[in-house]
Amino acid sequence: MNNQSVVLFLMGPTAIGKSELSLKIKKKFPKIELLSVDSKLIYQGLDIGTDKPIEKDLQKNFYRLVNIIKPQNIYSVIDFYKDATQEIKNILKSGKIPLLVGGTMFYFKILLNGFASLPPSNSLIRNYIYKNICLEQKTKLFDILKTIDPISSKKIHINDIQRVLRAVEIFFVSGGQPRSRLIQSVHKKLPYRIFQFGLIPYNKTILYTKIVRRFHYMLDCGLEEEVRNLYKNKNLNLSLPSINSIGYKQMWLYIQNKCSYQEMIDNTIKSTLQLVKHQLTWLNKWKNITLIYDNQKDLLIQSIQKILQNKI
Repeated sequence: MNNQSVVLFLMGPTAIGKSELSLKIKKKFPKIELLSVDSKLIYQGLDIGTDKPIEKDLQKNFYRLVNIIKPQNIYSVIDFYKDATQEIKNILKSGKIPLLVGGTMFYFKILLNGFASLPPSNSLIRNYIYKNICLEQKTKLFDILKTIDPISSKKIHINDIQRVLRAVEIFFVSGGQPRSRLIQSVHKKLPYRIFQFGLIPYNKTILYTKIVRRFHYMLDCGLEEEVRNLYKNKNLNLSLPSINSIGYKQMWLYIQNKCSYQEMIDNTIKSTLQLVKHQLTWLNKWKNITLIYDNQKDLLIQSIQKILQNKI
């Protein structure tokens, strides 16, 4: 038998019910500790629009890597890798088993494959690129990426603004080194026995309907007030990953009178559906993963029970 420590992954698209299921798993198996793999739950003050776990669950430390930085700060993939690997070590050292839960597929990918030595973000350069190029036309920014780093331009979608912006930023911060060249220097991947599970919709129409209802519920819960409070913070703007995230970006533009209330709703739902399709594409191409329909969640619990029973 393999003597490596066991680590569990649970990934899936937005709104499919990962958080609810993970809490159910945690309560059934006390030896499990939850670790969030979500690029938005890390931010303090972004609660309603990220569908963040309720406060009482956070206070019980059910989730790690939630509410760890202020929204004006940049949290890179490398930051996540370092924080997540340390939390995994802490959990294993305590004699428990980490269950990593989330929908940020790229985070899962770097844990599996390692990460490249890329330069840290430079807020001055990033803001300059955003204000002078990105705001003018996102295709212009992508055209620049194609010129300075054609290899990365073939791997990053034109609509993935944050990754396009980051790739261009890397070129200038590194003194003209393209991202595609720098990522060839890869740090080690997780040295554990990893069991990967993916939650997918049995019926996509039902999931899409749930997404629409969920956003209207967020509005009823006070999303506009939450974003207006963030808007008062002079350190925040749309160039930041926190504010540029789905729901917050659209509400921010509405507050700036750059779109109507209905346009804000329509654009948020449209962007969320696009994200879900992107997440499902990742999952369908993922290797060594057990995919489970969202109407058969008990199968996942049974699988985890077998893993724990056979754990070395």
